[in-house]
Order: sequence, then C-alpha cells, then structure tokens
Amino acid sequence: MVKFLINRPIAVFLSFIGILFFSVLAIRQLPVSLLPNIEVPSVVIKADYPNTPSRIIENSVLRPIRSELNSLNNLKSIESTAGSETGLIRLEFNYGTRMDLAYIEINEKIDRLQETLPRGMDRPKIIRINTSDIPIIRLQLIPKSPSDFIEVSKLAERVLKKRIEQLSGVSIVDINGFRDEFIAILPDRAKLQALTIPEEQIGQVLQSANQELGQLSIKDGQYRYFVRMANRLGNLEEIKNLPLINSKGDIVPLHRVATVAYQPEKVLGYHLFGKEEGLVITIHKQNSAKMTELVPLVYEAVEQFKKDYPKVSFHMTQDQSNLLNAGINNLKTSLVYGGIFAFAVLFLFMGNVRMPIIMGITLPVSLIISFLLFRAAGLSINIISLSGLALGLGMLIDNAIIVIDNITRKRKEGHSLIDACITGVNEVMAPLISSVLTTLAVFIPLVFLNGLSGALFYDQAVSVAIILGTSLMVAFVLLPLLYRMFFQHHKGTIKEDSFIFRGILKVYKLIYRALWRFRIVSFLLLLLLIPGCYWMVNFIDKKGLPEIEKTETLLQLSWNEPIDAATSMQRIKALLEEMNIEAITESDIGLKQFILSVDEGSIEQADIYFNFPSAEEKRQGESWLLNYLQTRHPQASITIQDAPNAFDQIFNKEGFYFTAKWKTLQNDELLDHSAYTELENEVNKLVETAPLQGKGFIYEDALEATINSQKLSAYGISENEVKNVLSKALDGYLVTEIRRFGEVIPVRVQRPKADLRSQLSQATVRGKMNQEYPLSEFVQLSFTSTEKNITADRTGIYQSMEWEELSEQDIQKLMNQLPEKAAESGLMLDFDGTYFEDLENLRQLVFVLLISVALLYFILAAQFESLVQPMIVIFTLPLGILGALLILQFSGGNLNVMSAIGIIVMLGIMVNDAILKIDTINRLVRQIDKTHKSAYKEQLAMAIAKTGEIRLKPILMTSITTILALLPVVFSSGIGADLQRPLVFAVIGGLTIGTFTALFFVPLAYWFISKKKA
Repeated sequence: MVKFLINRPIAVFLSFIGILFFSVLAIRQLPVSLLPNIEVPSVVIKADYPNTPSRIIENSVLRPIRSELNSLNNLKSIESTAGSETGLIRLEFNYGTRMDLAYIEINEKIDRLQETLPRGMDRPKIIRINTSDIPIIRLQLIPKSPSDFIEVSKLAERVLKKRIEQLSGVSIVDINGFRDEFIAILPDRAKLQALTIPEEQIGQVLQSANQELGQLSIKDGQYRYFVRMANRLGNLEEIKNLPLINSKGDIVPLHRVATVAYQPEKVLGYHLFGKEEGLVITIHKQNSAKMTELVPLVYEAVEQFKKDYPKVSFHMTQDQSNLLNAGINNLKTSLVYGGIFAFAVLFLFMGNVRMPIIMGITLPVSLIISFLLFRAAGLSINIISLSGLALGLGMLIDNAIIVIDNITRKRKEGHSLIDACITGVNEVMAPLISSVLTTLAVFIPLVFLNGLSGALFYDQAVSVAIILGTSLMVAFVLLPLLYRMFFQHHKGTIKEDSFIFRGILKVYKLIYRALWRFRIVSFLLLLLLIPGCYWMVNFIDKKGLPEIEKTETLLQLSWNEPIDAATSMQRIKALLEEMNIEAITESDIGLKQFILSVDEGSIEQADIYFNFPSAEEKRQGESWLLNYLQTRHPQASITIQDAPNAFDQIFNKEGFYFTAKWKTLQNDELLDHSAYTELENEVNKLVETAPLQGKGFIYEDALEATINSQKLSAYGISENEVKNVLSKALDGYLVTEIRRFGEVIPVRVQRPKADLRSQLSQATVRGKMNQEYPLSEFVQLSFTSTEKNITADRTGIYQSMEWEELSEQDIQKLMNQLPEKAAESGLMLDFDGTYFEDLENLRQLVFVLLISVALLYFILAAQFESLVQPMIVIFTLPLGILGALLILQFSGGNLNVMSAIGIIVMLGIMVNDAILKIDTINRLVRQIDKTHKSAYKEQLAMAIAKTGEIRLKPILMTSITTILALLPVVFSSGIGADLQRPLVFAVIGGLTIGTFTALFFVPLAYWFISKKKA
C-alpha cells in the first residue's frame, strides 16, 4: 500500500486537502457542550398541594401514584418523600431503558389517576433528568426600587424570557423569585351584619358576573353567529361596583362593605443576590448548540437589556462555560507546547530542521481529520471527548517519531529515499497497529460498564479510537510522502545522530553493560519492583475527582422550625450583614419556582451560594458560617459543601453511603422519637459511628384541631360545615379568576391579619335556628409533635438511619445482627445505599479489567506468534504504574479519575516501546544461525543490545516531548490546571521511573525466555 501511494503524491495530497476541507466544515457543525448528551435513566414526579400536611400528601397523592407506577417496565427503584405542601417521587430505571417511552407511559398512568387525586391539587409535574438540564449560566435581576418588584416580575416572565428564548441554541429559560398579584376582597364583618348581607353573597355575585355562556350560537337568515358574553370583570373598578342585595332588597355596591385592591401573592420562596431581593433566570442550551457560541450571545443580550431597562440591575453568575473553556484551553496548550517541544527535541536529537517541520504538519492534520470522524460518530466537543483527544496526543506524537526515526535509519543503512520510506513504514506498521489495538483493548471494555460510567466512557473510548486511527493513517500515508518531498533534493549524507544523543547513548551503554554483567541479580531486582506496584495501589489515597482549589461554597439550611419564608429571609439577611468576609452570594429561600427543580422543597429550607475571592477566604468563611449558625440556631440542620459544578452534578452520587430502613408491620404506623432513641442505642452498641437521622425520623411541632361533635349535634351544625368554615376562616379562599389575553388574575376573599384565636372567634357558623355562633366554641386547638416528612419505597413507608462513612467491618456487623434486633421489636429491616452500588461497580470494573488484559494478551500473542513473549509486555505495565504512583505520592496527589487517565496515556507509550522492541529483536533473531548453541546465545545477546540502542532514541524523544509538553500545567493555576495536574504527574512519573526500568527489563526478560532455544 505504501509503495502504491508514495508514487502518487498528487492524488494523496489532493485527497488530504479534500478531507481537511470537509473536516473544517464538520468542526463548524459540531455541537459544543460541557458534557455529552446522556440519557439519565431517572424521572422525578413533583406534586404541589398547598396547605396540606405530609400525611395527607402521602395517603392521598403519593401512595396511589407509587402503586400505579410499580408496574413500569425496567423500573429499578422508586422512592418518595412527602413533606408539608409538596411531595416528590424519584423513579430510577435500568440503564439502557428508552426514557422517551418511559416518560410517555408515566404520563399516561398519571392521567389515568387524575380523577382519583384531590380536586384542589394541580396535576403532578413529571420531569426527565438529563445532562442538558444543567443551566449554562444564571442571570440575576435586581429591581432598583422595591416598589417595582411585581413589574420586574412581569418584565422577566413576559419580555426577557421570550427575548432570551429567541437566541439561537437556547432550549429552556427558567425563573425563580417571581412575584404575582391578585385582587383581594376584604369584607367588613360589622357592615355586612348591619346591612344583613351574608358574606357568601360576595362569592356568588363575583362568580355569576364572571361566568361564560359556553357554546351558544344564533342563526340570522343564512348566517350563524356565535354569542360570547362580554366579561364585565375587566378591571378593579367594575369589581368594586358589583351590586349586592340585602334582606330588604336594597342594592349596595361591593366597595361599601369590603375593601377591594390588588395585593401581592403569598410568597413561599425568595431569591437574594447579595443582600438584595430579586429574581434569577437560568438559561439552558439545546443538545446540538455550541456553548462557546451561545454564552457570548447571552452576554450580548444582557448588555442590551441594561440599556433597554434602566430600572433593573443585571448580573451574570455561575457561568458553566468556564469549565469547558478550561478543557479546550488545555488541549490548545498541549498542542502548542507539544508542537514546540517536539520540534526542539527532534532537532536536538537528529540535528535536522526538516524532520520537526514534518512533525509540525502531521500533528494538526491528524487532529483536524479526527473532527470529521467525530461528526460521523455523532459525538460532540465536550469535556469527556476532549480528554479522549488529550489521551491520544501522546501516542500520536509517538507514532510520528517512530516512523520518522525508522525511515531515517533505513536511509543510514544505504537504502534509496523511496525505498527507505516504503521499508521504514512497512517494518513498523504491524507493531504500531498492535500498539493501537492494545490501547483500545483497555478502553473499549470500559464502555460496557453499567450505568452512567459506561455512557461517559463511550465518548472517551470513541474519541481515543478516532485520534489513534487517524494518527496511524497520517503516519502511514502522509508522513512518508512528506519525508520524500522534503528530502528528495537533499544530496548530503544523512546525519542521524546529534552529539547530544551520542552522549546519552554512551551513558545508556555503560548502564546496560553493568546490568548485563549481573543480569540475574538485575532481573530479580526489577521483578521485585512489580509487587511494589500492588502495595502502592493499596497505600495511596483514592478519590473520585481531583482536588480542585475551589472558591465556591454551598450552604444548605433547614431551620427545623415552623417559620415562613419571610422569617427565613430575614435570618439569611442578618447572617449576610454580620459576615465580614467578602463574597458574592446567591440565596434561594423556601420553595423554588423553577420548572426543572427536583428538590424536596420546604418553606423552612434555604440554599446559599458563596463565591469567595480565594481558597483561604473560603476556608475562613465556612468556619465562620458554621460557628455562627451553631451559636444562633442550634436546632438547624446545616450542610456546608463545595458548590457543585456541572461536572460534580453528573459524577456525584445521590443518597448516603449506607442506610438502614426500618418498617413497621402495619404500614401506616410510624415510630415516634422514643422508639428512635431505643433503636439508636441498639445500633451504637454494634458500631462506633453514630447514625444520622433520616428524613422519616425528623419531627416538628404542629397545631391539631379537635372538633367537639357533641356540641355540634346540640346546636344542629354539621361537621362538614365547620370544616368548610374553618378552611376559609384562616387564610381566605379563591372565588374566581379573571382571564384576558393569556393573563390570569385570581380574585380571593381575604381575612384581616390577626392572631389565630381572634380569627377563630371572628369566624361564625349557622345553627339550626339560623343563628351565628363563633367557630372557637366548637374547635379546640393544641400543639402536638408530628412527622416532618414521610419516606417510602416500592414496599411501603419506612424510616431510616443513615451513614455518610462506615467501614466494611461495621457494615457486615450491622447486616448480620440488626435484623435480629428488628425482629425482636416487631419491625422489618432493609439495607440500601451507595455502598451496594459501589460494590457492584467494583466487581464489574475488576471483570472488565480482566477482559482488557486478556484482549491485550491475545493481540500481542497474534502479533508475536508466541504465548510467552506477550507476558514481557504485560509485566512492564506494573513498572510504569509504580513510577506514576510514586510521583503522585511525593507530589501530595492521589489516585483519581484524571490520574488514572494519565496512567493509561503513559502505559500506551510504554506498551508501544515494548512491542516495537520485541518486534525488532524477533526480526534480528530470525537472521541468527540457531544450529550452534554457544554462537546463538552470543548473537542473541548482540541482537538484544542492538535493539536497545535502536529503540532508545524514539522512546527518549517521545518521553521528553510528552513530559515537556505537559510540564507547564504543573506551574499553572485555575480549574483547568487543577483538573489536569494529577494526569501530568502520572505521565511524568511513568515516563521517567517506569520507562527507565522498562528500558532494561524488556531485554533481560527476553534473554531469560529465549536463551534456551537451540
């Protein structure tokens, strides 16, 4: 193939120009996003039922929904939490489930249940979880005058939202902190009684005045006209003038017996930016949109908003494109420094300026062509696929260096230019293909991991396969053609080795001879390093993601007191006033209005986001916050954590590490606080780590109304009438709604602000003699302790104890002994938590890695036609891993996702060298006369030594180029550098310590395996 193509330079160059042209077009069309569009197998159902306690929500709403949804196909788990005014159900499906079909099926079942759900409740919201649901940016709106808040709310809902939605690439625009208003009618009870007008008449008059005729048509000759009732309730004045009729038949306008005015809706949640109340708009992108193009459009639109709406302050926060830009900048940095250092190293080792130029052409060509294959494979440019490209760059440089070095060596041996290009490429073609296949053998099986891990590895595995496949095509087709073109007019001798390399080669020979003289001892010492790898893997700290020096904190509060959102906001403002550490803050207090919100909302909860100027101030701020809250509000539940970015939101697992679920035999019964204390004492006898109270074991104070049925009977009053009056007495009630041009204005009868007992005494019920009696005569109020939340799964209600951390020994002790304790108390017990998921993932990972090693062995055995020689390559891997882990340990790092990727990059380069070294030895050994044993051993030793010298230059050039290209990251700062630093340390460790030991391990191992052959 190489011979055919090298003699057709015009056809090859034009083909590459055409491919590059289409690749550039593909780059322009590739979607750019933070994360790949992954279909997360999760759905959340949110039910809002105002002024309703948790027990009613559980019994009337969540339980029927759970029962109906239990029959869904591929349903993995179902969990629900009932709180006051809201209920949440989380559905988890097996990975690979068609979520579009599951979503349709869930909607159909909810529609079927709608008739059985409470009438006063809105239809439950069904929310699909997706990686694209993470907002790319947040826009803060602060009214410059507090009186303009409702106007700014209308501006955000009716104008700004629509203007942002018109931007190309925007999918959803969500709002929190929105305020609305309604028409409040406040009856004057004294005037109504004096004029003998019953309060019920107000509601009747409003409803009849706002009633539509429905379908009514009149035929006039040949024409038919539809009749529509002109709505008399068009404005406030018309409502004020509605006529009421007293018992004498006199007409009294409504405004004489009631105050009619606009009032702001009851606020269940607030949003603060700093200490100022405002609104927040979150902007979400379409799957196919380019984040790098969309975010500038949003900034441009906001600048225009500032000019158009001077009464509003606009601020942009939590820009998620910074993380993507960090990944793109890291790739650019790797390319630039990789190109510069590859040029310098090639020049220093070969003393020729033409070869670095060839390298400088092939590297960007390989990268650009890979984007065409991205388009064909349906990938997007995201953090995961970019990390795959970064993975492939090291091997891309290695492949190019190997081909250039081999062609140059063939010319030095006396081959003609064209013959050197053909032979040089053909000689390394098979080992380079094997090397790429061995790298893919590590990645491809990871795609088959269950869940989100496998889905994320898919993008990385495909991008690695693309960049490596492209690099091979360029190395085998374009590179020899460029070499021919650059050297066809070169008449001088080939200067292969520079004086720098000759000096390095001299040192290598000295070390090699010393080790070869004591080869048995040397080989045993190198073998002893392999168990050291196993020891280091167990010794080094392990974490999911690298430690990023974050400056952002998220404070999550639950006051554990029956307070309203306004009181919660005042407490947050007081906290921010006293805090003397500078920070940008955002607070979401109470219930959130976001359409895509999947939080278990509660009025007494608050989330506060802090962006500190530095990591040190972040640590001081977190310490101050914890001390302040524990001192001022000791009963509050406090969680202080790093503010999650989009990367964390995908990788972090929900739920606790280990959970014990307690269930009563009568499913409706719940354990009280004393029962919890007894169970906690039993658990503390088994393990030292105290459990955390699950949501089902948290209690709160509540008012309990007791109706005196005997008194009601004596006065001839029905219990339903008392409940009806009681429901309207405390907070008013909705009478009707005015609808015009898509706008809906509620009309409510309100009650004057007063304490609870006064409201009950003012409310009256009618007896059998049509006399009115105070409601307080029939209703007794008392305080009681009740459950704050009710938690349930597919088997029913449970109350849980939870642990964030627990040793394996303690977990086994709890699983073995707690069920007996539960049975003695007449309880059932289940265990749950991320521990079981981690255990399953670990089993899968071990199985997948065994498959990877087996694939690696099969590929190498096929390449070498030997069952023993592949073991040499496999045993070099622990040496590289040991080097990487040692540098990570000395630099204060740990084993995490990024350092693991660095180890794979480094192993790809090391395997490449080992494969080529063994392939070269085999080729030289085939030329040896094996009839004389003594002569064979001598010639075998010479072949091994010669191979080491031949392969020294490419491995040194690749290692030095890769290390120097990555070294600037060590001294850089920012989130991108923090993410990449563990990868860099792993690569540097493997390519220094690992490569140095492997340089001598492979020759020694080959000798002891092959010396007995006759």
